[in-house]
Formats: sequence, C-alpha cells, structure tokens
Amino acid sequence: MSDDSVQLPDDAKSAPEDRAENGPLDESEANPVRPYVDLGGVKILPRPDLQLRLEVEEGTKRVVAVGLDYAGSSLQVQPFAAPRSSGLWHEIREQIVDQIGKQGGETRVVDGPFGPEVLARIPSAAGDAPGSARLARFIGVDGPRWFLRGVISGEAAIKPEAAAPVEDLFRSIVVVRGSSPMPPRDLIPLHMPAAAEPGRV
Repeated sequence: MSDDSVQLPDDAKSAPEDRAENGPLDESEANPVRPYVDLGGVKILPRPDLQLRLEVEEGTKRVVAVGLDYAGSSLQVQPFAAPRSSGLWHEIREQIVDQIGKQGGETRVVDGPFGPEVLARIPSAAGDAPGSARLARFIGVDGPRWFLRGVISGEAAIKPEAAAPVEDLFRSIVVVRGSSPMPPRDLIPLHMPAAAEPGRV
C-alpha cells in the first residue's frame, strides 16, 4: 500500500512497475523477431481490425502523432525525448489540466493502470452541437530516456470493459529513442512505414 501523503518530486518517473516486462517497451526490451510496423519513434504490433493513421502538421508536413483506431475507440500516441534519470509526466500532466481548464473544460486526476492519468471533459469544437463535449483520458509513461503520451477517446474513455483492449494496445507499443542527442520534450521523429502505399496508412 502506498502512503498518499508521500509527495513525489515533480521530475520523478511515472510508469507501471512492470513496464520493462509488459510495456510500453523500449526498443532494447522488445522481441526483435516480432513483426512490428516501424514508424520511426514508435513501433506498432499489427493486430486484426487495427486502423493506423499518421497525423501530419500542415505547414511542415512533419508527422506529429500516430492515431490508432481499435475496438470502437481511438488512441493517439506521441513519443518524446526525456532525461535519463528523471521523468516528464508529472509536469506535463499539470500543463494538460491547466490548458483544458483555460478552454472551459473539466479535468480530474485519477489513478489508472499506468499511474496517474487525466480524465477530461473537453468542450467540442465550433460547429458541433451547443454544449457538447468530448471525453478523453490522457495517459503517460516515463521510460528510459523517453516519455510516451497517449490520449484515449471513444468508448474506452468511459467504459472499463472497452478500455482493456486499448490499454493493452498502448502496452504493446515499442519506443525507439535512438542514440542521437535530443533536448527533453522534443518529439522523437516519426515517419511513414517503409512499405506504406499512398492512402493505405
């Protein structure tokens, strides 16, 4: 049992205790013979009915996130460079709460399967029905020299039984940090899979 009164430093790492065995994995921990789809900063294990989307920044044409549609829900993931000995999730989580609050949304920090996560009710974009809101779960895991952020929306954001397959999908992701120096919080470069055909990703 952990003592709720113990205050962790803001730069402490936040990850499941079994992360190195059950994921999200570092490239050095992953099984090299598994048939991963290589997207640069992350590798995704293919599974039936998994739809993969790459989110591209308009001006730069840079891939900025990987979208995974699975089991009636969506999971968006982004890998970031992080310091070797400290984590980013505690600080980034506070910024997410602050940002959503400024948009008029509501947040609640709860203990989830990956550690602390943010449950958010985000006001919908202009053009949607007045008063409608999007529900999302913001999850984060600090690994060795990387941080993996996930945003879960759809059924998995509200129903525990729908959440399990999407949480398993997040666990199966492999982060490829690479050896080149990168400032903490920089997005680890993502790219199209080598064998991708236009319109198939």
